[in-house]
Amino acid sequence: TGELLATGDKGGRVVIFQREPENKNPPYCQGEYNVYSTFQSHEPEFDYLKSLEIEEKINKIKWLPQQNAAHALLSTNDKTIKLWKITERDKKPEGYNLKDEEGKLKELSMVTSLQPTDLMVEVSPRKVFANGHTYHVNSISVNSDCETYMSADDLRINLWHLAITDRSFSILGIASHSSLSSKGSLRLCDMRASALCDKHFKIFEEPEDPSSRSFFSEIISSVSDVKFSHSGRYLLARDYLTVKVWDLNMETKPIEIYQLISLLSFSCSVIMTGAYNNFFRMFDRNTKRDVTLEASRENSKPRAVLKPRRVCAGGKRRKDDISADSLDFTQKILHTAWHPTENIIAIAATNNLYIFQDKMNTEFLKDFWVVTGWLESQSIQRKV
Repeated sequence: TGELLATGDKGGRVVIFQREPENKNPPYCQGEYNVYSTFQSHEPEFDYLKSLEIEEKINKIKWLPQQNAAHALLSTNDKTIKLWKITERDKKPEGYNLKDEEGKLKELSMVTSLQPTDLMVEVSPRKVFANGHTYHVNSISVNSDCETYMSADDLRINLWHLAITDRSFSILGIASHSSLSSKGSLRLCDMRASALCDKHFKIFEEPEDPSSRSFFSEIISSVSDVKFSHSGRYLLARDYLTVKVWDLNMETKPIEIYQLISLLSFSCSVIMTGAYNNFFRMFDRNTKRDVTLEASRENSKPRAVLKPRRVCAGGKRRKDDISADSLDFTQKILHTAWHPTENIIAIAATNNLYIFQDKMNTEFLKDFWVVTGWLESQSIQRKV
């Protein structure tokens, strides 16, 4: 629903932010995000058989669809995936009618009652999925049936059931798969036809221009992230230099290509992706306009309006333009998230978390302002 936002850090902690109710008084704000709960998800471990230290760093977090009043999420480090349950408690039982040493009730007319108390958020581990991967887990994805999920490392994709922790089913082993390449091809598999995804149902591949081929062609064409649209009709793929939009009914070429200057978010009509120098870009598919914004400390003040940035490669540039030679390639945005129904985005830049929203009554993609900025200089420090 977008009411909760979860982040992980290098210390194995998970911080959950909750959206505050909408402010009805000026300045009109759609609700800020404040800390809801913090818990330790993973601890450092050591694999004695391989003499390998397993870091507690959180690699990926995925929310499960809400089935009742409680929330559930999956978190993973390099080796172990855990299922967590988040519940609220605002009442506590009082007036226990306990038995004495002789086994008799102290007061026959006393009935235990629930009395209001301060809100308490309880996070409890429900399942631990271990020993499923030889290499580092880098991605998890919850399936639409809400009962199974997939996890992937560098050489394998496993299918898990949320009720079974001691075994998983390997649906794809890349080590023995001869048809995989670094040409930017996308293979779509239908698990209804076969549980083993060794044969693709569709392949999306753009014909390569021989005149543009170089030593770096395969490096820059390798796909780093893929997203499905909410409608299920389109597929987005991010490589090093472009974002491509594919129609699932047309495999010959992408219907849209957006040039870039590292992760992807998609809201059907607008595409957001990260870049170097803590820049992130948004593309409006309807108007074909784009904007480059920066997540930085200078823009961390609440309700500060973000100014569009422009990167120039030539010698002549405007006052606010950024030279391509001055870009900091050590600072890059790799994790982004978009609210499912509103224009609110979350950006993770190094050890800072920024939350932005578009200004009320303004043209979309024109003005974004800061809702919340969690910096290391504040009381809460999180390495996202």
